[in-house]
Amino acid sequence: MTNDFKFAIKSLPFNEDYRPSDNTRITTNFANLARGENRQENLRNALRMIDNRFNALAHWDNPQSDRYSVELEIISVEMSIVGEAAGDAFPLIEILKTTIVDRKSGERIDGIVGNNFSSYVRDYDFSVVLPEHNKDQPKFSIPVDFGDLHGNLFKNFLGSETYKSHFSKPPVICISASTSKTYHRTENHHPIMGAEYRQNECSSTDKYFEKMGMRVRYFMPSGSVAPLAFYFIGDLLGDYTNLELIGTISTMETFQRIYRPEIYNANAVAGACYRPNLKHQDYSLTRIVYDRDERSRLAVEQGKFTEEHFIKPYKTVLDQWSANYAA
Repeated sequence: MTNDFKFAIKSLPFNEDYRPSDNTRITTNFANLARGENRQENLRNALRMIDNRFNALAHWDNPQSDRYSVELEIISVEMSIVGEAAGDAFPLIEILKTTIVDRKSGERIDGIVGNNFSSYVRDYDFSVVLPEHNKDQPKFSIPVDFGDLHGNLFKNFLGSETYKSHFSKPPVICISASTSKTYHRTENHHPIMGAEYRQNECSSTDKYFEKMGMRVRYFMPSGSVAPLAFYFIGDLLGDYTNLELIGTISTMETFQRIYRPEIYNANAVAGACYRPNLKHQDYSLTRIVYDRDERSRLAVEQGKFTEEHFIKPYKTVLDQWSANYAA
């Protein structure tokens, strides 16, 4: 069944001249920065923050803290169903690919693919399926098959020749810790990833990523104020080099400092027992303009777009394929 779908990859540099394409989810972290009259200043400041954070973590043989810079590519994945018209390709996901530039040696070093994760189908699941399921329920619950289709599509993409021909390692996705869970600092400490935290129970997001074949670990790197969630396949600490991990930390922590300053730009460091809180008041703002309320509204709109243009037209094909793929 893996040949029922075809994947195509497009890439676009994420720099101060970046403008979102028509197919880009406008709730995506990087697309959100590139809108409005401050777009170029937003992008320039965010990229500078990423480079500064990278050099702070990669401090060895780097006395001036300027040895490295990070280049970002937006990887857009389109999926088409075999037998359908070529113009019916659907924008499945968008992720980021990092490349580390060593100014001292002139070397360009492949970083991790993944980092940010954007998905129209995920918007549909969380903004359409979940609210509809709980509309008349006395207590919040998650459907048994929640995320099955999305997870199977993602795993199918990772197993495709398209993915393997572009990327040598599995992706790592880095997002904010859940505000509904409590995290406890462990004795485990990694020289780059920092202090490891464990949560009291899995979140709905953890379970969703699990259906994508990914596990989660939480780390608070040196100089950070709160743990980040790292979703991965394989061995997070063994499969990637220090520079690869720093590329992901510096990129995604920068986005979180912009979008969730209450947590990631807080003025106090997370303690041994930590519960993230978006109502926390003791934090600093970055000089980057961002409309969080608009982002939430757009996620709903894009979930409905997915339902109308992907889920409903191909429901029979998708349901049958997903059941066979799981089997």
